[in-house]
Amino acid sequence: MSDNVFDILQQRGFIAQVTDEETVRKMLAENRVTFYIGFDGTADSLHAGNLVTIMAMLHLQRAGHRPIGLVGGGTTMVGDPSGRTELRQMLSEAEIQANADKLHTQLNHYLHFDQDQAIAENNADWLLELNYIKFLREIGRHFSVNRMLAAEAYKQRLEKGLSFIEFNYQLLQAYDYLILYQRYGCTMQMGGDDQWGNLLAGVDLIRRIEGATVHAMTYPLLTTASGAKMGKTASGAVWLDADKLSPYDYYQYWINCDDRDVEQLLKTFTFLPLDEIKRLAALAGAELREAKRVLAYEATVITHGEAEARAATEAAQAAFARSGDLSAMPSTAISGSRLAAGLGVLEIFAEVGLTQSRGEARRMLQQGGVYVNDRRIDQVDTVLTAADVTTEGILLRAGKKKYHRLVIED
Repeated sequence: MSDNVFDILQQRGFIAQVTDEETVRKMLAENRVTFYIGFDGTADSLHAGNLVTIMAMLHLQRAGHRPIGLVGGGTTMVGDPSGRTELRQMLSEAEIQANADKLHTQLNHYLHFDQDQAIAENNADWLLELNYIKFLREIGRHFSVNRMLAAEAYKQRLEKGLSFIEFNYQLLQAYDYLILYQRYGCTMQMGGDDQWGNLLAGVDLIRRIEGATVHAMTYPLLTTASGAKMGKTASGAVWLDADKLSPYDYYQYWINCDDRDVEQLLKTFTFLPLDEIKRLAALAGAELREAKRVLAYEATVITHGEAEARAATEAAQAAFARSGDLSAMPSTAISGSRLAAGLGVLEIFAEVGLTQSRGEARRMLQQGGVYVNDRRIDQVDTVLTAADVTTEGILLRAGKKKYHRLVIED
C-alpha cells in the first residue's frame, strides 16, 4: 500500500475513537487483519446511514484486509439499547431470520462473500443455542455491573427504564467478538461511536479469556448540516434496496444534499481521490451543482451499479430539460378510465408518495409547491384530465426537486 489505510480512513473522516492509534496503524500496515462489523436484523434492508460502515469496510478490503459481515440474527432477539430512548420493537424469530438473510444478500453486493473476498456470519448460529447458566458462569462473571451502568448507552436508558433483556446485549456482542476471534483470528471490531462501550467490552473479554490484545475502532455518527441523521429524510429512511427506494430517488437524495455537506459526503460515500474531492468542494454557486452530480452518480454506482446510475442521471437531466429519457424516474400507471373520471391533485400526490397525506399535499399547494407538467397548481380542487397528458405522461413535482411520472394506460 502506498498509503496506510488507517490514514486514508482518518483523512476521510471515518475514525472517531480507536483503542490504540499507533498500534492499529502499524497493524494495518504490516499484517492482513481480519475485522468485523455487525448489522442487526431490525429491518429487511440497510439504509444510507449504514453505508458509512460499509464504505469503511470497503476501504479496508481494498487494502488487503479481510472483512466479516456479521448479521445479528441472535442479538436482534434482544435489542441494542445504544442510542435508543425506549425498548426496540420485538420481532418474531422468523421475521428476524428473514431480515438477516436479506441483509446478507445486500452486504454480498458490496463485500462479495460469494467470491471468497469476505466472510458471512450470523450470530444466531451460536447465540440461540447458548446454555444460559453455562454462559453466565463462563462469560457473565467477567462483566462488572458497575462498569456497565457507567456506559453512556445504559446511563441514558436508566432515566426512562432499562429492561433486563437489553442489559444482556453488551455481553452478547462481546461474546460475538470472542467467537470470531477464536474462529477466524478476528482482531478488530468496528462500529458507530455509540457502540464504543460494547466494543470495549469485547476487547476486554478476549483479553480476560484468551490473554490476547485485540482492537476496536468507531466512526462518527454523521449528521447533515441541517442536523438530520445521515440516511434519514422527512419521508423516512434512504433504503439501499431498490424495491424500497428506486435508484432514481436514491440518486436524488444525494444530488439534493445541502451545499455545506458536499465535501464530507464525497469523502465518505465515494472513492474519488481527495485532491479531486477538494477541487469539487471548492466550486461555488451554480457550479457546485456539478459536484453534487458527481456525488450522486458515484454513490449510486456503488449501490445500484453503473447502468442504473446512468439511467438516473439521464432521467434527472430530462426532468429539468423536458426532453430525453424519463424511464428511470419513479412512475405510477393510471388507467385512462380513471383519468377520464377526473383525478384530484391532492389525492394523486399522496397516493404516489410525493406527500405523506392529502393534508400535507394541501399545505404544499397553499405554499406554492405543487406542480403538474411545470405548471404551478393554486386550487386545491384541481382535477387532472386527459388534457394534462403529454408524450411522457403527466409529470408531477413537489417543491423544486421531487418528481413522479404518471403513465396513462388504455
